[in-house]
Amino acid sequence: MIPLFFITNFSACKGKLLKNKYDETSIQDGKELAVKYCQSCHLLPDPGLANTESWKNGILPKMGPRLGVFFHNGLRYPVNTYDFSFAKGFYPKKPMLTNIEWQKIIDYYLALSPDTLDIKQKRDKPIQNALNQFDVLEPKYNGELPATTFVTIDEKKPNTSFIYSNVLKHTFYRFDQNLNLVDTFKTNGPIVNMTSKDNNWLICDIGILNPNDGAFGSIRQIDFDNNKFKSENPLPIINSLKRPVQFQKIDLNGDNREDIIVCEFGNLIGAFSWFEQKQDGKYEKHILRELPGAIKFEIQDFNHDGLPDIWVLFAQGDECIILYTNLGGGKFKEDKILRFPPINGSSYFELADFNHDGFQDILYTCGDNADYSPVLKPYHGVYIFMNNGKNNFTRTYFYPINGCYKAIARDFDKDGDLDIATISFFPDSEKQPEEGFVYFENKGGFFNFIPSSSQTLTKGRWLTMDVGDYNHDGYLDLILGNFSMLKPIVKTNIDWKKGPPFIVLKNKGKKTLL
Repeated sequence: MIPLFFITNFSACKGKLLKNKYDETSIQDGKELAVKYCQSCHLLPDPGLANTESWKNGILPKMGPRLGVFFHNGLRYPVNTYDFSFAKGFYPKKPMLTNIEWQKIIDYYLALSPDTLDIKQKRDKPIQNALNQFDVLEPKYNGELPATTFVTIDEKKPNTSFIYSNVLKHTFYRFDQNLNLVDTFKTNGPIVNMTSKDNNWLICDIGILNPNDGAFGSIRQIDFDNNKFKSENPLPIINSLKRPVQFQKIDLNGDNREDIIVCEFGNLIGAFSWFEQKQDGKYEKHILRELPGAIKFEIQDFNHDGLPDIWVLFAQGDECIILYTNLGGGKFKEDKILRFPPINGSSYFELADFNHDGFQDILYTCGDNADYSPVLKPYHGVYIFMNNGKNNFTRTYFYPINGCYKAIARDFDKDGDLDIATISFFPDSEKQPEEGFVYFENKGGFFNFIPSSSQTLTKGRWLTMDVGDYNHDGYLDLILGNFSMLKPIVKTNIDWKKGPPFIVLKNKGKKTLL
């Protein structure tokens, strides 16, 4: 079994109790009960990871029903027990613990949590206002309210280099290299992922973007003729998916037919599955993990046996990175590589070899802040976990970024080492909006990154990001998608709704750097 590594460096539980009105014996009982009941589903969260108000009125009232506690101290916990989108029996019919025991768990978290989190970020280097690696380009189009759920750089078709999807209009927009609008294409719902091959696209329609457990999502195919869309609202090849967010076609079982892997993020329910393509072209679903929160996967033959293995990040409760080792014949072995507290807000990961030792390390971000504790958190940011060659991972680098949502590791300046580009969807938009995009130039040595940004990039609220060489000059460019609809967690004078739907960061090339 591969060991587990945790992020628990922000504890507020050491030393004396923070609030004198709680009985110390009862607090200890509450901790033991939390270990018994809360840890049965996910890593036990430390009280110090959220402020008291969030525990009292956000997190614990949502957790109570998971244990069959719907009423407590005269209050009814806010849960929709009539949601028929998920199977009956999701919530226990009877409480799993007594009211006294549940109150002790509440007391444990309220007594040892801080009234306010210490949000002072411990950064080894400040974010410089000098984005020397890129030129910032805006599209020559701003006709829609920015509600971008997907962006990509299309390197294959020079006359349509940039693509983005607008959730309000259910529409794809294609732009050329000069950022002029080429054409549009209507879709059934919000598009959040896409793959392209030859003369067709496969697109991932999430269904309903807001949290829900309905099976409204689908994977659809768009066909082209002379680089023009053939028809709108194409029929799905896989439907009835619960908020799918990523997919990929690959032959997993060695039958020479391409199967499809899908992350169904869902809400209270969801799944990580692969769909086996049968001889008649239809797909049979195989669930690898029937839990919500599957948000990102990567395929890599880590043990070099010729079979594709799958690494996947789960958010939404049991936050973790899991390796599914392909045993052949459609069978997989599951190992949890890393686990994180359920309050982390895991948002993205990718595999990258930072020290060039031939073993893939893990680049990870956490920063989802739209749930039950919407306050700035000092542990949000970008992390690197180094591989010791045996798939044991140790946290080696951390840079705090409020609300960090995605990180891409590439050699942007072509100097032989990996740089990092990050976006944040929940930045401290009042005091440091530059957190929205940060570029980490790798200066060599032991994680000697220099972070930088630009005031120009504060005009958008970046939900999504992609990388590619759109102008084929040998240097990788970036595209950032602006989703301006959700209320920020801190006040801001920036009106993201007046910003562009996306921004392109054109790589200047190494020779132009200072």
